[in-house]
Parts: sequence; C-alpha cells; structure tokens
Amino acid sequence: MSAVSTPSGTSASGTSLSGTPPTPAAGDGATAKDATAKDATARDPGPARRDAEATKAAILRAARHLLARHAHGDITLKAVAERAGVSAPLVVKYFGNKDALFARVMSFAKDADALLDAPLEELGRHMVRHVLVSQRERGADPVLRIAFAPLHGEHGDVLRANFRAQVTERLAARLTGPDAGLRAELAVATLLGLGVMFGVARGPELRAATVEEIAGRYGPTVQAHLTP
Repeated sequence: MSAVSTPSGTSASGTSLSGTPPTPAAGDGATAKDATAKDATARDPGPARRDAEATKAAILRAARHLLARHAHGDITLKAVAERAGVSAPLVVKYFGNKDALFARVMSFAKDADALLDAPLEELGRHMVRHVLVSQRERGADPVLRIAFAPLHGEHGDVLRANFRAQVTERLAARLTGPDAGLRAELAVATLLGLGVMFGVARGPELRAATVEEIAGRYGPTVQAHLTP
C-alpha cells in the first residue's frame, strides 16, 4: 500500500517522501533546543581543554615532587616529563623552559589558599588535616617544600621569600593581638614539624593513626599560637 501524500510533501506518518525526517518548523521548539545545546557546548571546555589542564597539573605535581627531593640544578625537564608521563617537548609547550616551570612550582600562593581556608577559631585543626591529607593522598605536602630550600642555592632564596610573603605573613595578617608575626611563624613551625615527622621521618605510630585522631591531639597545639 503506497503512502498517502499530504500537501507538505510528507506521508501521513510524518516521514518525507524521500525517506528522511522532515525539517522541524521554526515554531516547534527545535530552535530553542538547538540554542540550549549550543550554549551547553560553549560552557563545556571540551575534552582537549580538560586534557590540557590535567597534563599541566601532572607536570606541576612532578616538578614539586622532584624539587622536594633534589637540588634545583640537578633536575632536568626530561626527569619532570618522565615522572609526569609526558614528553619533554610538551613540558616546553606548556611552560616555556625550566626556569618558567620552577617559578610556578616555587610559588606557595595556591597552596596557601587551601592551607588557610578555615575560620580562625578552627584553623589549627584544619591546617593539621590539610598537611596529613596531602601527605596521604599525594605523597607530599606542598608547604613542606620550604624545608628543602637549602638544596636549591639562589633558587632557595626565592623559595624562602615566597614562603614568607605567601604563607607566614599572610597568616599573621589574620591574627589579632600582640606578636602576630611571631605567633604565625610558631604556628607554621609546629605544622612543619608534623609534616617532617609524617612524610620525611615517616614515624610509624603517627602514620598508623587516623587523620581525625591526630587533628584532635595536634590541632590545639597549632591553635594555641593562633588564638592564645
């Protein structure tokens, strides 16, 4: 039985006589759907952008890991690339050269954002949790890089200057009362001691305890310098 032709050139079932679906009319909602899909595409950076950001993050993690274990002069872009699982030319593509890469790695600004992201009255426990979770999940505490400044010659001076401005002085600016700068440095020193015992000395009892147990015991020690 042949299809019944309609005035629009489609069969009664709504299929065009050529066998392809008809083009939706302008008023049937298709335009709105298309616009919505287009907006969603514009908001989504797409796989390529996401892959690029993931690769950059992996390179920075690799560089931080190496900087915490080796002198700056002994680290090569090839070593960074191998640890990140990428090619050396890709490191150059994203960061330009070794000095540009390590200028990023020697900044504590982003790490300090996370370390200090809590109300002052809860900051001691938060800082302890941050150090321990960083050690357990990433194998390194970004703030602990300052302990290796002597390895890096003149680059160690950059590391120290950044640490003072971006971590201790920033923390001191949040404190009230006398000796804010001294108290900020003592709080950070207390925190770094925990990081060294956990990540460098690898104290077995400390590593066997839960994050919350240590935060409950050690957090007040850090907090005592912040809100005496």
